[in-house]
Amino acid sequence: MFHFDRNNPLVLFMDNRKGDFSCHGREILVTPDLVGDFRDMPLEDETFNLVIFDPPHLKNVGNTSYMAAKYGRLSENWRDDLQEGFNECWRVLKQGGTMVFKWSDVQIKLSDIKDMFPAEPICGNRMPKNSGTHWFVFFKPTRVEE
Repeated sequence: MFHFDRNNPLVLFMDNRKGDFSCHGREILVTPDLVGDFRDMPLEDETFNLVIFDPPHLKNVGNTSYMAAKYGRLSENWRDDLQEGFNECWRVLKQGGTMVFKWSDVQIKLSDIKDMFPAEPICGNRMPKNSGTHWFVFFKPTRVEE
């Protein structure tokens, strides 16, 4: 939802679905470059210099609702799903790379997922006004050879 240039060759957009998910008269066209699951990405280790992790944020949303169609929904195992997602994002991130994480705490508080972070964030927004949307930036350090 936040790409400036959807056709930029430097960007790989992955989603677990592809198609037209029109809902209540509104068209929702999902056209990822790669169909895959953020819990088990079909990608090699240390593939990207930058990873943006923007998982679904909602667990209590109707199956046929516009919000579920547009943004997806979390499963009953959302804690495990998010932890696996963080692990996978960190795995495909190169050493010396940056990961951006976006979270809306409308239904699940940020404090309930902070222990899943792969590292301490280096920056982000602490108090989002009115939106409930948080952004965090992580840096994956390079390994020091002994």
